[in-house]
Order: sequence, then C-alpha cells, then structure tokens
Amino acid sequence: MTSTPPPPDILSAEFAADPYPSYAVLREHYPVHYHEGTGSWLLSRYEDVARAFRDPAFTTDNYDWQLEPVHGGRTIVQMSGHEHAVRRALVAPAFRGRELRDRFLPVIERNAAELIDGFRDAKEADLVGQFATHFPVNVIVDMLGLDRADHDRFHAWYSAVVDYFANLGQDPDIAEAGLRAGRELRAYLLPVIHERRAAPGDDLLSSLCTAEVDGTRMTDQDITSFVSLLLAAGGETTDKAITGMFRNLLDHPEQLAAVRADRELIAGAFAESLRYTPPLQMIMRQPAEDVALSGGTVPAGSTVTCLIGSAHRDPARYEHPDRYDVFRTDLTPTTAFTAAADHLAFALGRHFCVGALLARAEVLAGANQLLDAFPHMDFADGRAPADSGVFVRGLQRLQLRFTPE
Repeated sequence: MTSTPPPPDILSAEFAADPYPSYAVLREHYPVHYHEGTGSWLLSRYEDVARAFRDPAFTTDNYDWQLEPVHGGRTIVQMSGHEHAVRRALVAPAFRGRELRDRFLPVIERNAAELIDGFRDAKEADLVGQFATHFPVNVIVDMLGLDRADHDRFHAWYSAVVDYFANLGQDPDIAEAGLRAGRELRAYLLPVIHERRAAPGDDLLSSLCTAEVDGTRMTDQDITSFVSLLLAAGGETTDKAITGMFRNLLDHPEQLAAVRADRELIAGAFAESLRYTPPLQMIMRQPAEDVALSGGTVPAGSTVTCLIGSAHRDPARYEHPDRYDVFRTDLTPTTAFTAAADHLAFALGRHFCVGALLARAEVLAGANQLLDAFPHMDFADGRAPADSGVFVRGLQRLQLRFTPE
C-alpha cells in the first residue's frame, strides 16, 4: 500500500534547496492547499495557475499590502478596468515596436558591450556578479535618461527592493532596507521628474512625464511607482534569466552548440529557461469570490499563491517537463513574449508583463555578444551550480572559464 506523503512546507530548507520534488507532491496530492506559514492557498497545477491569471475573479488587491509600501503608492499592476487600460497605454509604447527597436536597442547593445569589455580578456568571470545583475539595471537607468554615474546606486536600490519581495520569512532588517531603498529612490526621482516636465528630452522618463491618453497624464507618484516597479521586476527577470539560460545551455552542450550555430534559437532557449527554471517562482492573487478549481475551492478574500515553478513542470501541460529542451514543440518562441505566451513566467491576461519584449531584447543582445566574445566557455569547476531562493529563484554565482579557439 502506498501512503500519501505529507504536504510540503514551502518555507522549509528542503524546499529552498530544490522545490521541484515538492511541487510534484503538491500537484498530485494537494493541488489547492492552505499553507499556514504564508497564510495563503497554494495553486500548483498549470490549469489552475493560468486560470488565476486570466479570470477577473482573481484580483490583484493583495498588492495593496505587498507592493505599495516599497513602491510608495499604487502601481499599474494593482489597477483594473479603464484605469488599468489607460495607465498601460501610457507606458506600453516605449516597450515595443519601433520605440524599443530604434530608440532603446542601441542603449541595450552599448551596455552589454561595456560590461563584457570588463572581462573580455579574462580567463574566468562570474557571469552573475560581473554581467547579469548589472546589465538590466544599467539599461533601465540609461533608458530613463538618468546619470550613468549612478548605475551602482541604482543597483543597490534594486538589490534591496528585490530582497524585500523575496523576504517570505519577514526578516525585519531586510524589510526596512527595502523600504529605505524605496524612499531614497523616490527622493532621487522627484526633482528629476519636475525638470523633465518643464524641459522634456528624448528619454523614457520624459515620455512618462508628457504622455497623455484620454485626457489622463501620469502623476509624480504614478511615475515614481512605475520606475520602482520597472527596476525591480524588469531587472530581476533579465538578471536571473540570462544566467539561468547560460547555465542550462552549458549543462546541455549539444543544445549550446546548436544555439551557437543558429542564433535564432536564442529566443527559444530563453523561453525554455523561463519555463524550466523561472526566476519568479510564485505570484499572489486575491479572489473576489469563492472560486472552484481543479483541485478544490479557494475562498473569497483569501491570498492565493500561484506556483509558477510548479505549473511549468506540470506533465498535464508539458511533455517531459523535467527535461530542458530548446526544441520542444509545446512552447512557442514566436509568441513566448506576448500575451499569447504558452508559459506563465510573465503572467497572462490583462496583467501580462508590459516589459516582456524589453526582457527579450536584453537577453538576445546580451547572449549574442557573450557568444561572440567567448567562443569556448565552460563551468569553472566543471559542474552546473544550483539555483537558490524561494519567491525569486536563481544563481548567486556562475563562474565560467574561457579558453581560446
């Protein structure tokens, strides 16, 4: 007789070391499970997580307490209906199409090159500390038209805010550091916003200051909250995704060789890494009414934790889900960075990540330049390092060895 395993604790050391076996137990035995430690209902199956992202019954009211304190006010992800549509229309143009390609792709390319130049002639480098953790933050600072001398300052704020959101154990020092970073960022931005309103330039911050849709313009608080959100969410996905992608490819040398030979495969490798090792492992929602799901019912007003990392390993959705495969046919690279994505790393529906195409542009540019600069790379100690983290998960270090041709 086979006994049912106990429900996993997502705050345990065992889970933090490797959450994927626990996800399998949750999907099979506890697909809708109340977790005492976080005071939330855990959803682990793909169909249920996708439902929570698409169904209007699942609100983002939880962000009132989750996001507002550090971002200093309401953010676009908290809004709904007409208010959300207008705010999204105000910010979205800069992150797609001609604006992204002609205006900001050169910024992305330049920042990738500058960071790679710092270790281009080295025999070894840490791809996390010397490239990935700085790359998206530097890009955002430059897109906003802010002082490039403040790159390190923004990186410190970014790190503190990301740690704030990953602080499931509620360490008070981490919480206070995140709140302090948010206050310092707003104090830095406000005088610059006032300058750009008076004399707009050709930069993203000026665009946010001057954009108007249906007679609505962004307030100072709208702009500071959006920049704070962009810094945290936009930085974290690219930061951990690009190192995760290289770790996954180096761990599958035949796939790395295929990507080197056909750079069109980079988008597929990125999408597959977002599925296989998503940086953001969980997102919360709050149902406005009782909702019946495949494994049970979540009550109105409760906090629901959508386990993206589990949904992405669901065998009911993906064939051989525990296998990294840039050639898989159940994940479509051409739509992986749009609202039609068949993965959940950027959420789905009305709150699909507005910066998904920016992340794609950054990863493609960075990966191409890294592959060009280092035709032969491998793990410095000969083995693939493991991810760490619970809410946000990724590599703390990726030490690579470079050898000449």
